[in-house]
Amino acid sequence: MNERAGSFAKLAWVVLGWNVFVVLWGALVRASGSGAGCGSHWPLCNGEVIPPSPTVQTVIEFTHRLTSGLALLGVGALVVLSRKWFEKGHAARKWAWASLIFIVVEALLGAGLVLLSYVEKNASAGRAVYLCLHLTNTLLLLAAIEGAAWSAGGGKFAWGRVPGLLKGALGVALLASLTGAIAALGDTIYPATSMLEGVKQEFAEAAPALLRLRLVHPVVAVLGGFFVLVTAFTKLHGSLKTRVAALTVLQLAAGAANVLLLAPVWMQILHLALAVGIWLGLAYGALEEAPRA
Repeated sequence: MNERAGSFAKLAWVVLGWNVFVVLWGALVRASGSGAGCGSHWPLCNGEVIPPSPTVQTVIEFTHRLTSGLALLGVGALVVLSRKWFEKGHAARKWAWASLIFIVVEALLGAGLVLLSYVEKNASAGRAVYLCLHLTNTLLLLAAIEGAAWSAGGGKFAWGRVPGLLKGALGVALLASLTGAIAALGDTIYPATSMLEGVKQEFAEAAPALLRLRLVHPVVAVLGGFFVLVTAFTKLHGSLKTRVAALTVLQLAAGAANVLLLAPVWMQILHLALAVGIWLGLAYGALEEAPRA
């Protein structure tokens, strides 16, 4: 890897780390009920560029918007540098452009959450579907930035050469993340004061759909966790195998703790961080495995 390619790869890893931070801060926005911290205004915050006398919720939401803007600039820098430092058709260029597309969609989806009032205690089916679309785009964005960093060294990726088991693990990880997002939304809108009360809420005759869907996630997570473990030990290599397996075990433990602790905000963020780590580990495994096949 030449000096420019090395510099590009380092920048891409930094941009990836920053975007992961933005994603986790976004979880804080949702879990703390701060989504309406800037009112129904976008891109302005409560009608102002810089809101005066902000509440805690406003600070959390406004910070998320600022960090998201910096993330967009970071991805934009990857596109500019990939065009400057790599020849036409290089994989780094393609991944950088894909990252830009995903982050623009990400910004539009984030704006939609505010403009459609899919915040605070909104428990509509539309919000749940929208949240799943948002999270899917987020994970694809992170994978694309990871692809840009990886491809700087000259690697070429072909989805068709990724082993089926690894493709399945990526799909399972995505499904577990989506059901987890719906469960987290249910925890935020319908918090329980005890495990017993939570179970009663979910099995009550008049229980809203979000609470009933919350029951799906533990089943998907446990079955999916075992599938990812099998994939890690059979399809991943070296330290990546160990890291993905360890993260998966930690994630299963964190999921149990999240239920027992009644989903505190910090635990929801940790739970998401582990899910992102597993996703990126599997995505990196796909990048490494495809050329080897």
